[in-house]
Amino acid sequence: MPTLNLFTNVPVDAVVASDILKDCTKAVAKIIGKPESYVMILLNGGVPIEFAGTEEPAAYGELISIGGLGPSVNGKLSSTIAEIIQTKLSIDSARFYVKFYDVEVSNFLVLCYF
Repeated sequence: MPTLNLFTNVPVDAVVASDILKDCTKAVAKIIGKPESYVMILLNGGVPIEFAGTEEPAAYGELISIGGLGPSVNGKLSSTIAEIIQTKLSIDSARFYVKFYDVEVSNFLVLCYF
């Protein structure tokens, strides 16, 4: 299950949040090559962030996936997510950083409650 956890110091209203969640879900699924039904996106707005010595609009992301990641995929994901963040929140792509975790299935816990 690819999971993208985004943090930004920009307050995010419900409409913009919904757009970002939908756009990121589609992008992550397409680029990694997994169904949208496997993708989870978390968006945390209004988080105190200082980046490069200022508190100007910035964002940080962590993307965790069981497989599907690598240098070319990570580059496409970075630029696509940065474009979404820039379009929806007016955050310059130079003020966005994303960290990738390609985990082994044995190191990933999935809890399902029925």
